[in-house]
Amino acid sequence: MAGWLGGSQWASAQESGKQIFQKACAACHSIGAGKLVGPDLAGVNDRRSEDWLIKFTKSSQALIKSGDKTAVALFEEFNKMPMPDQALSDDQIKKILAHIKEAGGSSAAAGKDAAPSAPAAATAAAAPRDAIQLGEDLFQGKIRFANGGPSCNACHHVTNDALLGGGVLAAELSLVFSRMGKQGLSAILAGGSPFPVMQTAYAGKEFSDKEINALVGFLQHVDQEHARQLPREWGWRMFSAGVGGVVVLVIVFSLAGRRRKKRCVNQDIYDRQVASE
Repeated sequence: MAGWLGGSQWASAQESGKQIFQKACAACHSIGAGKLVGPDLAGVNDRRSEDWLIKFTKSSQALIKSGDKTAVALFEEFNKMPMPDQALSDDQIKKILAHIKEAGGSSAAAGKDAAPSAPAAATAAAAPRDAIQLGEDLFQGKIRFANGGPSCNACHHVTNDALLGGGVLAAELSLVFSRMGKQGLSAILAGGSPFPVMQTAYAGKEFSDKEINALVGFLQHVDQEHARQLPREWGWRMFSAGVGGVVVLVIVFSLAGRRRKKRCVNQDIYDRQVASE
């Protein structure tokens, strides 16, 4: 399952393959321990060519759009979860591949292009109610993160009747728990995010273990309750509310203006002067 190698814009060329892998790939991939967010990479050097692996790691979406059958198949198998483009050099990717080969791991654990198991939200035990509530408050900014990071809904949206709405800069997260599971989400929130915007937003503002557990519990709850929530078209509602407000103001000012003086103060004097000429 080659293509889901992670990367990072801040991975230094001087770092070892293991260091780059831990920073850029370990949140989504294991080497011989089974599937996480993406496939287990044990034996990946034997299943794919080095050239293919380098191309996919740098830009999986470019390879998918080119029609590469293997890339498209991986994309489909793993819930169409796109891997961010990576600013890694060929040498850095080769270091990662060398580390994967050296680390070994069981190819049986990786499986033969095995697809993800049943949705995580359907099988995982629900989080405690107080953790879900804390996660909801943290997500929408009612409670600030301990280290001052921005609220999640500044960039993300979830379909949940308890929340007004969210941003559209980053991915919609209503079903993210089914796609990534507790382990994958926890790894990303713990500092293993492969997404450059998130890396920048939370640099030096790491989540605490309690905050991570609360956010994961909330996202699991949102995922499980998704089908029972009402979809909201906030864009049209906001537009309609704005138009309605303008109409109401026009009517109010029109009614209030009916009592205003319709002629100038000196109109009678002017009329007498005109009549006397």
